[in-house]
Amino acid sequence: MSDPMRPRASLRTAVVWEVLKDALDRRVKATGRESLDVLDTGGGSGNFAVPVARLGHTVTVVDPSPNALFALERRAAEADVADRVRGVQGDVHGLFDVVERGGYDAVLCHGVLEYVDDPAEGVRNAVGALRPSGTLSLLVAGLGGAVLARALAGHFTEARQALGDPAGRWGDGDPVPRRFTAEQLTGLVEDAGVRVGAVHGVRVFADLVPGVLVDTEPGALEALLKLEAAAAELAAFHAVATQLHVLGETGDADEA
Repeated sequence: MSDPMRPRASLRTAVVWEVLKDALDRRVKATGRESLDVLDTGGGSGNFAVPVARLGHTVTVVDPSPNALFALERRAAEADVADRVRGVQGDVHGLFDVVERGGYDAVLCHGVLEYVDDPAEGVRNAVGALRPSGTLSLLVAGLGGAVLARALAGHFTEARQALGDPAGRWGDGDPVPRRFTAEQLTGLVEDAGVRVGAVHGVRVFADLVPGVLVDTEPGALEALLKLEAAAAELAAFHAVATQLHVLGETGDADEA
């Protein structure tokens, strides 16, 4: 399964993909069905939806961009999974205008909460799309990673601004409307009535390592991937990760 992450893109998606794939495998065993119904809200052109479909699952992608949905259709066709991927125009706030409530075994909400007016409502809607026993995958921009990146670039005032800003923004030119700490993200999940199964720091080191080193040093990419995977679950590194991933579980505890 090399689709979502070879070679350089792996640094952005490998940790999340492995966690998500394992969660889907557990959900398959729990349901006794080989194919799950998966919702990818904000799924764009299918970075995760197409690989999930290649596992044999049926995926509905909700995204506000017609261009992204067109790219999704083309990508799914090229991967020979067009029959298992459906694109629908919409967003997480109006989610139930376009999909059914309580109809999915797993819901992905990646790179969405940063851009919505009410992240808590976004999480509640994502949870509302789940069946009584289901898996929630949330991926957001991390506050600490942005602060560290600005500081290492010599923008110390912007780093301090992000650190003290309620939305984690470093200034008016910041393209990301909102960033989260691990505590804020897990709080949103728990407030929505979902058990937090795992928290992972994503791109802890990848954005700090010079690209030329990864591209030219033999074995560097594989070694960096292993380092990212080893650090991802350690709480000490969540505070400096570029992104944060939370896996939530509903239903019986023994299914988590």
